[in-house]
Amino acid sequence: MAATRACMIALVTFLVLEGVAAAAVGTAGTSELRRRQVRSLLKKLNKAPLASIESPDGDIIDCVHISKQPAFDHPLLKNHTIQMRPSYHPEGLYDDSNVSTYSMTQTWHQNGKCPANTIPIRRTKEEDILRASSVTRFGKKSPMSIPKFLSVDEHNPLDVTIGHQHAVTYTRKGRYHGTKGSINLWQPAIGTAKDFSLAQVWITGGSYNGMDLNTIEVGWQVFPEMYGDKSTRLFIFWTRDAYRTTGCYNLQCSGFVQTNNKFGIGASFSPVSSYGGLQYEITILIWKDPKGGNWWLQVGSNILGYWPSSIFSNLQNGASNIMWGGEVYSPYAGQTSTNMGSGHFPREGFGKASYIKNIQVVDSFNKLKPPGPLGLGNKQPNCYSVQSGSTSKNWGTYMFYGGPGKNPSCP
Repeated sequence: MAATRACMIALVTFLVLEGVAAAAVGTAGTSELRRRQVRSLLKKLNKAPLASIESPDGDIIDCVHISKQPAFDHPLLKNHTIQMRPSYHPEGLYDDSNVSTYSMTQTWHQNGKCPANTIPIRRTKEEDILRASSVTRFGKKSPMSIPKFLSVDEHNPLDVTIGHQHAVTYTRKGRYHGTKGSINLWQPAIGTAKDFSLAQVWITGGSYNGMDLNTIEVGWQVFPEMYGDKSTRLFIFWTRDAYRTTGCYNLQCSGFVQTNNKFGIGASFSPVSSYGGLQYEITILIWKDPKGGNWWLQVGSNILGYWPSSIFSNLQNGASNIMWGGEVYSPYAGQTSTNMGSGHFPREGFGKASYIKNIQVVDSFNKLKPPGPLGLGNKQPNCYSVQSGSTSKNWGTYMFYGGPGKNPSCP
């Protein structure tokens, strides 16, 4: 009996050790697979530069020849001819405002500039990818990341997905060919490394129900998981299937064609607004070129590039809705302390609360005009809120938005 028992103990010990060894081999195999995936993605994203600039914030900006940029990895853009400038600008492009604000600059400008015929691309590092939930989700948004408004899904006027909170204003459902607005720049406090805070414009067509929601999104964001710091950065995003498989942030997949050598998409702004102090802003114009059909992006006086019409489905014919405002995301249960905008509520006004001003839309005749009646959306106004202002001579149609998140009235 003693011998049998000893044999059984030995067998069990052997099986346990085998299991541990197998698990170790499996883990090692998984790690090696992930390393190969990371190396492959880095090779795909980081095109060979003609020059590189080290930014004071730690970024490396690669000056890549315009014909070698990631956009042309898209299967629909293999034989694409770059359109260096739009055929037409919207009419009524310039607005008169005597409010004292300051134009944007990016941190990397302090150490150099990219030569002609190149575009600045923020170099993706291994640690950037490793911070993502998976290699395949790097640079992507979670599905159903924007609120469902009546114009997007008729049965559900406002449904914010778990973890996402918004304070936005939005148009009635219609036909739009672009928008313009000036967005106040801030550096909101972030509760955890996986939280983000942003201010942006959404141009949308299609629906969640049909899984064919198309979006073009532009603004600024603070997103430690993506960038590894808490700097305020210019970002763009697009999708054509409700965030499921297509699209990405910035130039982290193929799609957006950049034509400008002065501004880096994904690069940080410096300086930003201060509470009760100087106010900085970016003016964003997005419009559908009446001739070529491409969706162009202009930031300030600089045309950055375009989304080719061919990468979309619903947005090939125009947008059905436009939204402006702020968003905060946190994956954790309970209310986050991440700030939206300045971290202060709209009632505090200019110099203290975040704003978007001179909001306009582009109609089917390529003319900029006031957006008409706007809806307001925010699910937890004691955490983050939005306030639409009456139209003024200096500010046109405007809004204030934002908040601190977790506070005594927002547990």
